[in-house]
Order: sequence, then C-alpha cells, then structure tokens
Amino acid sequence: MIKEIIVVEGKDDTTAIKRAVEAETIETGGSAINKDIIKRIKLAQQRRGVIVFTDPDHAGERIRKIISAQVPGCKHAFLTQEEATSKGDIGVENAAPETIRKALANLRTDYVAAQSDIAMEDLIAAGLIVHPQAAARRMEMGKRLGIGYCNGKQFYNRCRMFRITREEFAAAWQQLENKEG
Repeated sequence: MIKEIIVVEGKDDTTAIKRAVEAETIETGGSAINKDIIKRIKLAQQRRGVIVFTDPDHAGERIRKIISAQVPGCKHAFLTQEEATSKGDIGVENAAPETIRKALANLRTDYVAAQSDIAMEDLIAAGLIVHPQAAARRMEMGKRLGIGYCNGKQFYNRCRMFRITREEFAAAWQQLENKEG
C-alpha cells in the first residue's frame, strides 16, 4: 500500500491506479479544481503526504500548478504523452499498470523556495530553448530527468522546483547528445 494519497483527475484515473498499485486517491473532477478539493488535498498532505499524478496535457499541467501553489511539498509522478495515449486520447487511465508503477517509483518532490544550480543559460547551451529542435529536446530531457514535458520557461521552473542538480542535468544532456549523435 502506498502511504501517500494520489491526486488524479477522475474516476478512470483512479481505476487505472488501483489496477497498478494499492493506493487511495483524491479525484479533482477535471481541471475545475475547487476550494473543497484543495482543502482535502491539504489535509491529505498534512496527514499522509500527497502524490500529484495528472495527465500529461495542458489541463493536467494546470491542475498540477494549482496544487503546487496551494499545497507545498507535494510529490509528483509523471507520464510521457506516449505512455498515456490510446486511440488519440491522453490520460493516466490509458497507461499500462507497469508504466504507472514505474512513474510512482520515480517521484519528484517540489520545494518551497526551491534552489537549483541550473541557469537559463544552461537550457540555451543544451538546445532546450532558442533552438530549432528545442521542443523535441525538452521532451527527451524531461523523460530522462523524470519531470515531464513542458515549455522552456516551465522546464526551467521545474528544474528549480525539483532541485535538479547540475550533475543530473549534465548526465541527461550527455545521454541525449549520445542518442542524437
């Protein structure tokens, strides 16, 4: 049984989580997350801890941001869009049980007043922003770092939020370079 309570978007996500692991969930009811849900998530965080496990799409990212802003110290599980897509539909409910278990084994924690030694210049040098292939490179780096896909500014923020070290960043970048080379 997973100690923390997993925050998901809906009933189908809960079903997928329970097929993969023994856990309890809080459903946000989609992207219209309200004050009562935030109160439940805050209580869960205080009592048992929270894992945010939303869809790898715009709505899921919006929910993740809202929760992170209002409930500090949450853990985050990420899926890639490929892992969460079936017949053109993107969602946690589409992921295989082993993929869900893998995502839950590679959690990241956000931190209040997060610090990282990654600078915007590092993202430019790695071709993650201001580069013709920046989006594809961010997608690969996000997979390797376990922080998911996002735009350049959000990628920088996630590096800081999850305290990605210069060593982690360099190792992921080297793997990307070796794959491309």
